[in-house]
Amino acid sequence: MQVTVKGRHMGISESLKAHCQEKAERLQRFLDRIQSIEVVLDGKDGVHTAEMIVHSAGAPPFVATEQHVDAFAAVDLLMDKIEAQLRRYKEKIRNRKHPPRGAGELPPETE
Repeated sequence: MQVTVKGRHMGISESLKAHCQEKAERLQRFLDRIQSIEVVLDGKDGVHTAEMIVHSAGAPPFVATEQHVDAFAAVDLLMDKIEAQLRRYKEKIRNRKHPPRGAGELPPETE
């Protein structure tokens, strides 16, 4: 899995880059088909915007954006959004393969 951290309108410190990579690598436990992750950090007018794009095999890209005054906090809030998207996607896929019990049964006839 390839993790790319980019900065737009700002420089990225090594500690922020390491923080982003560490958080992004944890996404592998939610979906095992992740191919690459892009993290774009934008610092403009004292507000930091973090955007994450997760590319995986067999699924459309997952995209989330978060704004905060602190760049580290923006990344942490962003992770919550991406994790929720991955969880919903995986649950949808799991439910498609295994319908709930009793879904295929016919209702009892009443006379």
